[in-house]
Amino acid sequence: MDGFGGFAKQYEQIEKVSAHHGNFWEVLLYGQIGRDRAVMFDLAENDKLKFTATSEDSRVLDALSHAQRHQAARGEYITAFNEEGKEVDISFATQNWRKAVLDKTRTGQFVRKHFEAMVFTALAEELRTGDVAVVGSEEYADWSEQLLAWEVVQETLGSYLVEVGLAEAGESAEFDATFFRRQLEDKLRGAAAAADAGYPENDGLVIDPETGVPSLKAFRADGQRPSAKRLEQEIKARMPERSLMGIVARTAYWVEWWRRFGPPSGNEPKLTDPLGRYVIVTFVKGTNMGPYEAARHIPGVSGHELSYVANKHFSIVLLNEAIADLVNAHARLDISQAWGDGTAVAADGTHMDTYLDNLLSETSVRYGKPGGIAYHHVSDTYIALFTHFIPCGVWEAVYIIEGLLKNTSEVQPTTVHADTQGQSFPVFALAHLLGFDLMPRIRNWKELTFYRPAKQTEYVHIDALFGERGKNVIGFDLIESQFRHLMRVAVSVREGTISSSTLLKRLRSGSRKNATYAAFREVGRVIRTVQLLRYLSDAPLRRRVTAATNKVESFNRFSQWIGFGNRGVIADNDPIEQEKAMKFNALLTNAVIFHNALDIAEIVRQLLEEGWEIDPEDLAHISPYLTEHINRFGEYSTHELGIQPDAYDPKLDVDFTPLREPDRTAVGFDQAA
Repeated sequence: MDGFGGFAKQYEQIEKVSAHHGNFWEVLLYGQIGRDRAVMFDLAENDKLKFTATSEDSRVLDALSHAQRHQAARGEYITAFNEEGKEVDISFATQNWRKAVLDKTRTGQFVRKHFEAMVFTALAEELRTGDVAVVGSEEYADWSEQLLAWEVVQETLGSYLVEVGLAEAGESAEFDATFFRRQLEDKLRGAAAAADAGYPENDGLVIDPETGVPSLKAFRADGQRPSAKRLEQEIKARMPERSLMGIVARTAYWVEWWRRFGPPSGNEPKLTDPLGRYVIVTFVKGTNMGPYEAARHIPGVSGHELSYVANKHFSIVLLNEAIADLVNAHARLDISQAWGDGTAVAADGTHMDTYLDNLLSETSVRYGKPGGIAYHHVSDTYIALFTHFIPCGVWEAVYIIEGLLKNTSEVQPTTVHADTQGQSFPVFALAHLLGFDLMPRIRNWKELTFYRPAKQTEYVHIDALFGERGKNVIGFDLIESQFRHLMRVAVSVREGTISSSTLLKRLRSGSRKNATYAAFREVGRVIRTVQLLRYLSDAPLRRRVTAATNKVESFNRFSQWIGFGNRGVIADNDPIEQEKAMKFNALLTNAVIFHNALDIAEIVRQLLEEGWEIDPEDLAHISPYLTEHINRFGEYSTHELGIQPDAYDPKLDVDFTPLREPDRTAVGFDQAA
């Protein structure tokens, strides 16, 4: 399928160039178009790829069939009429293409080579948008066929709506298309009315009356309180020196995450010391050291043994389960209450280098260099709930929802913060339908559009935000008409019959034919406008979002500090092994976070015994991303593998309830190391 994508890009460039040159065909001949034409026709043969339209509009496929029938033609022109004597409909093409295909001196004929180029360009575009599918494909399948039938959705819709917060227990019976429409209208009208009423007292917001572009005053943090700084210095001074190997070993004894691993058969591992071997492999792979390099520094193991155990006893599924074990154990620590309650998560990616000869490596537009992206979902308690490894060419936003759905830990957040990657309409729509409150960090307001609930709606103070009156209006009629399809999509994603990443890749594509695409866009416009208005009106909310996104950026730095091996370059070319590398690093990083939290709690107990008064707000500023006490280098002794530690104490005699007050802003995250 990459052939069609590359072919389309060539022709897009040709079409642009042709606008400035008289002879379109001279431009078309530039490059190896003749060779690509043969490849495209070969792929389009029915015995190679079977295309099907996902809507009632089959104009492009009809034109493709016409081009195939005349593939062997040698002349410059072919007939513009099909086998039934009807003119082939090319209204799907742009005006430039139609001018190139039609010759005024040759009525009823197409310029053959121009016609072929136009058809393959349109086919590539329809494959991208999902308006044409490939039978038997995964990437280019008809995603609508993966949705649950409406009759099946109806059976569970009531409980689903209550579960995700779209309806109260008593409301689910009357939740229909009209109810859903009214709910969205009320949400948008309410948010706009509140922002309008609060604008005169909103000292931090200024709206340009000419352009409608809002600007926010920069928030300046008060800085760390002296008492918090003193507590942090004391804790850092008392943190016991640790080795990474020892940290992994003790968490394995305490949490027993190592028991998740074993051979694919499910039988007991035939290893002399499975705990010890799994600890060493987690240490080696989590730090990104190669097994043979690591064996030079670790007595009693060989590179072959480490490689074999990593390949045969560790899978992506089992690594996720072990990560969830550490997340659950961390959530049961009293000290974690100082940092959050687990209801919020921040999602963001960080660039990871790969070898240049990696066939899957792409150059990232965002980071400006080749490699991949480690995409983390980090809880407000500092620990990573889920981690993906994604190619640079993939739109990061599709994984915002996917990580939340794949998180199997007991920590189930309902609010997700993201950077600017999370501002797309489909992501907002799907998050809302799945019961998540998506609130990204907003940076560039000039590129954002606010949508009115109706053409006649006007506001006293904030009307300039919405642009010209009568424009930028939500299509609530379309939303109402597509209610069943929207619910089918939401329930199908929750039930796992279609992945959110597959769906969002398609919904991003901008199909002009499929009404479900358009309905998702309209729902996304409602929710994004509501969230933008909330962001402008609520200064404490902006501080929470900034703190959360700063926190995940700190996690990225911390995890890379731990993954120091091979200069941070991912050596594997296999995408499964690349994903496993990220999971190993997340497992090791979470083990260090958990262990640091225990050490911090033990020091706090000591301080309380010595008569210190511990303010929970001061403790909230102490990040568990501490590194000064950890020894990463040297010979990695394995003597700690045989030392079973005493049980740890999860309790801490500190009252954290003041940190859960409704109007408090998050503290501590922007102070993370």
